Amino acid sequence: MAISSSQQNSLSLVRQEIAAIAGYIPGEQPQDAGWTKLNTNENPYSPSGNVSKAIAVACEGRTLAKYPDPFANQFRKQAADVLGVRPDMILCGNGSDDLLTILVRCYVGVGDAMRVPTPSYILYQTLADIQGVLCDKVAFTDEWLLPESFTAPNASTGEPVRLVVVPNPNSPSGTLLAPEHLLDLAEQLPCPLVVDEAYGDFSESNCLELVEKSDRIIVTRSMSKSYALAGIRFGFAVAQPAVIEQLAKVKDSYNCDAIAIAAATAAIADQDWLRKNQSSIRTTRARLATQLRQFGFSVVDSQANFVWCTHSKYSHKEIYESLRERSILIRFMSYSGWGDGLRITVGTDAEIDVLLGALDTIMREKK
Repeated sequence: MAISSSQQNSLSLVRQEIAAIAGYIPGEQPQDAGWTKLNTNENPYSPSGNVSKAIAVACEGRTLAKYPDPFANQFRKQAADVLGVRPDMILCGNGSDDLLTILVRCYVGVGDAMRVPTPSYILYQTLADIQGVLCDKVAFTDEWLLPESFTAPNASTGEPVRLVVVPNPNSPSGTLLAPEHLLDLAEQLPCPLVVDEAYGDFSESNCLELVEKSDRIIVTRSMSKSYALAGIRFGFAVAQPAVIEQLAKVKDSYNCDAIAIAAATAAIADQDWLRKNQSSIRTTRARLATQLRQFGFSVVDSQANFVWCTHSKYSHKEIYESLRERSILIRFMSYSGWGDGLRITVGTDAEIDVLLGALDTIMREKK
């Protein structure tokens, strides 16, 4: 479609950094029924029953007519008790993506560089682009570890990077770096190290204890995955109080609404629900990986609520498209210099049965 002169004039008013980028494209979210949705790592189960009760209470009286607590102290106190940290070590946000935005804005100036591993969460690049920041990507090794060059100055500028973000577990691979390795990494870096633990509740270890050991380490968490609250948008960061104080200067005045605060507080208080959910996801994850290997897929051992798989004989995109034709959504992902593959969310056992049945048919057709 041709761009009119008025559209061209309008585009010329936009910051060059914004006009030049494609923008982040979230996973497909069909609004009609009938889909088996395994593409965006949502929790397949309903949240704790305490959540709906807390939301109902939050809607009573004049609560919604007032501004919410700007620091979500109700959640901070409850989360601090659960996680074994102090409330002033927690900063809440509108999903962990909001916290990542705050971190980039706080630490990285225009023209500076931040570093991330690749392949990993594609939003990191978008956040760098919006801020006018160089996103310095360093490839994982074949074993999904970080190379020695990960702590080196930026190759383009010769200057130290201003922020490093490491997703742990990583997406799309689901692989996990040991906490002691990340602590050693933080000691070598000249800048803060953000450990993005959006999937941390599904893994065998996490980095929360490292926050007490280093003021360079900041851990971000999401309530979307392990607590089944993707629809309310709530996340939090854990860091030493002096760090939280600086980050708070950058956040929106009221970045978490009253309903989200109430829901997240009730969810994190129900640790019995979390433990049952973790067990269900891990059991189904193991079954999914086993079955995929029987179809000839190479599957990376995952510490998240998804698996990453590749096939040496067949096109990943064709498999994705064949599943989509059957109303089954998974994520086809391609990374420059790395290749492509399929990321599959761990759904309910019934959803995984639907997926495996379809894959069985597709694989038979390809033989």
